[in-house]
Amino acid sequence: MSLQDRVAVVTGGARGLGRAIALRLAGEGARVSVWDLKAEGAEQTAALIRRAGGEALACGGDAAKAADIATAAARTRAELGAITILVNNAALSPFAAFESIDEEMWDRLLAIDLKGPFLCCKEIIPDMLAASWGRIINISSSAAQTGAASSVHYAAAKAGVLGLTRALAIEYATRGITVNAVPPGFVETEGLHESPVNIPTYAQTTPMKRPGRPENIAAAVAFLASEAADYITGHTLSVNGGRYCN
Repeated sequence: MSLQDRVAVVTGGARGLGRAIALRLAGEGARVSVWDLKAEGAEQTAALIRRAGGEALACGGDAAKAADIATAAARTRAELGAITILVNNAALSPFAAFESIDEEMWDRLLAIDLKGPFLCCKEIIPDMLAASWGRIINISSSAAQTGAASSVHYAAAKAGVLGLTRALAIEYATRGITVNAVPPGFVETEGLHESPVNIPTYAQTTPMKRPGRPENIAAAVAFLASEAADYITGHTLSVNGGRYCN
């Protein structure tokens, strides 16, 4: 699944799923631009890639702000080249009872989780059109497929990501660009450990009785970014250990 000479952007790449995805794409030969609001974490991910012999760049910025996205994209093009792989991974995933979700919380989460992927696609699709080749992989969530308590705002935004994926896939199907989604489910990341979820207890309610690893998500993303997936578009590749079968 060589991605040699491809330039990839991974948003939310400072840790967790984003870091695993960035490392995997770099391992397949891509030059990777790691974007995150936490610039120090993004640089740590980029440093890991460079230490392993790859090419990487770290860009700090807000994935919900068009100006920050444009700045990061311009720097990526200048230092790594035109962008032909985009992984929209940046997201907020707080737990909150529906009654406690106010308009400000709703707007901020949708800005990052849904508006952000829209803005990144707007910025980067022209590079893909110029190359007549592109891969967009949007990280959704099993919460969008099954629903989840205390996650109404998150599930709604991630369901929107699935709709965005399908519509873009149809619009660009004849232009060399594929657009697919990966909705993780119960993956052991720093964020999961910081959440109120009791990991061992919840694991027993799942078919495999264990959480997934970030590398499982990264493998799916690497496949969808590769030439091997050139006839797959508009697809939702669920990586959830059987939690939701589709």
